[in-house]
Amino acid sequence: MSKEFLVIMSDDELDKMRAVGQLAAEMLHFLGSMVKPEISTLELNNVAIKWTKAHNAINAPLGYHGFPKSICTSVNEVVCHGIPNKKQILQNGDIINIDVTLILDGYYGDTSKTFFVGNSNNKTKKLIEVTNECLKLAIKEVAINKRIGDIGNAIQTYAESFGFGVVRDFVGHGIGKNFHTEPQVPHYGIKGNGRRLQEGMIFTIEPMINIGTHKVKLLNDMWTVITQDKKFSAQFEHTILVTKDGFEILTLKENETF
Repeated sequence: MSKEFLVIMSDDELDKMRAVGQLAAEMLHFLGSMVKPEISTLELNNVAIKWTKAHNAINAPLGYHGFPKSICTSVNEVVCHGIPNKKQILQNGDIINIDVTLILDGYYGDTSKTFFVGNSNNKTKKLIEVTNECLKLAIKEVAINKRIGDIGNAIQTYAESFGFGVVRDFVGHGIGKNFHTEPQVPHYGIKGNGRRLQEGMIFTIEPMINIGTHKVKLLNDMWTVITQDKKFSAQFEHTILVTKDGFEILTLKENETF
């Protein structure tokens, strides 16, 4: 068992996690307001760099295991880890997941959201609606003595009821003073199975839901992951704290409703 899994943060440390979570939420909201046809994903990345610097934070993805940019921009059939590119110009009807992770005072906050680019068809709207609801249902499973499998089962049951595929290859993860720690949080599973949740645990829940097959493919850049059938994929993510009363969403923007 990872020692990091057992670390319970002090009140001061939790306050730092709340601060970085709020900052990440604010940046994601700001970048989302820029999403429109004819903007490039590199422009979004460059704005993220300036915004982060202005708020005395650090973009965690840049240089992480060699990742070349400061945010992930996953468009249409890209499931995750899309690399911002000046040649990738958003078009009406696209969708884009923007995934941001900030470091502030040595602590990490991680969140993502899928945005419409202009108008969208009914199937894509349903995909985004269902993926967002998957995250909400999963978070509601978080409580002391619940199990990791309860989280994954809530996502899988709901998504598959609409005929959508749940990505198996990438999971939620513990987070704190490090980007990725234990526990791993799969987005599929069996209710009542898996590690029990403990007060003080902090981890992400980040379901990736596909219109078609759950199977994915890694591109030659060794980062970009796409759906095998090239159908659209959506993702939503929050950083969650297990509390004595249930859960706290650390990356929920102030005054935003859950």
